[in-house]
Amino acid sequence: MAINPNCNLIAVVGGKGGVGKSVFAANFACTIMSELRSQVLLIDADAKSVGDQNVIMGLKPQKTLKELTTFQGSLNSQPMNTLVTMHQSGLAYLGAVRGPEESLNISPDLLGKLLEFFSRAYKYVVVDVGTDLGPAQMAVLQEATAIMIVTSPEVLVVTQTQRLINELLSATIPKDLFQLVINKASPTGLSPQTISNQLQLPFLGVIPQDEATSMMALQKYTPFVLAAPKAPVTASYYDIARKLTGGILQRLKTVSKPKPVVAPTEAGGAGTNLPANASGMDARTLLKIRVHNELIRTVDLKKLLIDGKQDEGKEKEVREKAKREITLIVDKEAPDVGREERGKLIKEVLEEALGLGPLEDLLADNDVSEIMVNGYKKIFIEKSGKVQLSPVTFTSNDHLRRIIERIVTPLGRQINESTPCVDARLKDGSRVNAVIEPLAIDGPALTIRKFKKGGITPEKYINYGSVTKNMIDFLRICVENGLNVVISGGTGSGKTSLLNMLSTFIPSNERVITVEDAAELQLEQEHVVRLETRPASMEGTNAITIRDLIKNSLRMRPDRIIVGECRDGAALDMLQAMNTGHDGSMTTTHANSPRECIARLETLCMMSGMELPVRAIREQISGAVNLIVQISRLSDGSRKILSITEVAGMQGDVVTLAEIFRFKETGYDKNRKIQGIFQATGTIPSFIQKLSDKGVVIPREIFANDPNTNNPAAAQAAAKPPITAAMPKMPGVAPVKKSG
Repeated sequence: MAINPNCNLIAVVGGKGGVGKSVFAANFACTIMSELRSQVLLIDADAKSVGDQNVIMGLKPQKTLKELTTFQGSLNSQPMNTLVTMHQSGLAYLGAVRGPEESLNISPDLLGKLLEFFSRAYKYVVVDVGTDLGPAQMAVLQEATAIMIVTSPEVLVVTQTQRLINELLSATIPKDLFQLVINKASPTGLSPQTISNQLQLPFLGVIPQDEATSMMALQKYTPFVLAAPKAPVTASYYDIARKLTGGILQRLKTVSKPKPVVAPTEAGGAGTNLPANASGMDARTLLKIRVHNELIRTVDLKKLLIDGKQDEGKEKEVREKAKREITLIVDKEAPDVGREERGKLIKEVLEEALGLGPLEDLLADNDVSEIMVNGYKKIFIEKSGKVQLSPVTFTSNDHLRRIIERIVTPLGRQINESTPCVDARLKDGSRVNAVIEPLAIDGPALTIRKFKKGGITPEKYINYGSVTKNMIDFLRICVENGLNVVISGGTGSGKTSLLNMLSTFIPSNERVITVEDAAELQLEQEHVVRLETRPASMEGTNAITIRDLIKNSLRMRPDRIIVGECRDGAALDMLQAMNTGHDGSMTTTHANSPRECIARLETLCMMSGMELPVRAIREQISGAVNLIVQISRLSDGSRKILSITEVAGMQGDVVTLAEIFRFKETGYDKNRKIQGIFQATGTIPSFIQKLSDKGVVIPREIFANDPNTNNPAAAQAAAKPPITAAMPKMPGVAPVKKSG
């Protein structure tokens, strides 16, 4: 919306129905027209309008706002007298609807275009906004030169007007724009000064109650400032119009005009609590610090944060209260800042006070998958698999440190000089790692692995080109039928996301225990218990490890155990759980290939402190793990399942692996994206026989490639007979025996 700067847009609003704001809007528009001898347009934009302005003005609209929403032609080509209705006094009028049978439903964008069009033709536009502030009405208020708040001297009405003022402040509308008008004043009602004190707003004018004049005007279908020009109530309207147009409007227009942020020489000030590096900061950053310091001085910010955490239902209320306070402080500290810049300042200070500061917008961006903060000046992000520098920064390292503490403190974790590293999570499940001084030399380092809302479904994996439908169908069969799966991959390859997806295949009637360092898994099943490790206290005691939780989970009657990641001796406990009747368990580990995954599990088992011979460990692995799913993040940023491999048993001292599916790279396209094909190797897993004996139907097409690939393995797989219970075992590979 771009209102003509020569136009004065005056919005009329009321906190409660019955205060007379529609009558005020009509009479005030006529007063301005008569007093200034200027062209004035009255617009009814009340969302609850039933055509009451039509009655007050005694007019039948030529066009209404509702009708203009469906107008197909160009407004510029239409004569103005075909769009607005002219009153005999010379006032132009545009009604909302024709009558009670219609309702006004207009988009903010469309209403903005209409106001922009009419602002080029009229110097004064008076808009009856009503009491129900929808998006369209808020759009008018955001662009208004002045906002006339009409109230009456009744306790309930004043209370509702206070609610309205709070709502406008929460929308970051400058309080300077509010012009309080007390309507229907009488000796028996609240005094104007009492109302002003209650609302903390000076009143612009007082309109006496005059039921007789108002009723007479309604019967004549004409505003009373025209029907009764010498009545006291009419005189009060002229008094308000003269005050508003005699200098107030001119001053208020400077509130809405964009101006540069405060100059650097003005940014400081006596008593400001600025950081040590303030001399190197720009004026805008210094202004934000001043506003934040004033917020801390005037509001018990710590109490606000605690209240919001104790009761999540209060979180919205807390944010609204903080936003109102910040709005008032910004208007006081920087009265000349333009509206667009002012809105940004309020938003940024609010997010720094109650949220995660500059990280909020990055977290809200669905295209950003990872956020990496290297000190307060550098925030890198990963978008579409590519790492790039973000334009946003923190104010200082102290600011970044406060944000880190805000993340970890609610989780019962701590970060300080004695514990300078921490793993945590955000509310949405995003993984957080933070390192502070003295370990991080250039300032705190923060890494956030974002959790995708809604997770990644099997269909999305297929659409991303990360896997084929046959591979998904095969994995579904394996998970549903209780095969133990290890997901292997490098850092950032998508192991946890894949584990989340595979968990959706677990039957809903099974009891699942999840064990993680920082709870990230979001299982959809109803019968799930989530366990999370606990770091040591400041005294270095009372830590609860992954090993402790796995051992405890065995006493919780689990059908399956899912461990977020095996990175130490807990791997041995996980293998033992898989070998003792908890079929269908899953975990992840860091390795670059299925063979390396076996070696990694061996190494982790040796870290358990139990001096087991290598062969015994390998027997544990071959007996426990059925399937290794290898996932990788390729050089072009894409993530693909490179291999699905069966752990087929032992031959001598070596664990036997049989690859079932693989991804074969074939080159690059013109955009340097990796090209390749997913292939079925033609190997039929040895556990298929066991599943077939149970009556599980497995289509043979799963292990066949598309014949169009001209792949010998595909032709071999396509020529194989259907998989049945009588299928012969794989030659040279002993079947895997499971206990239980």
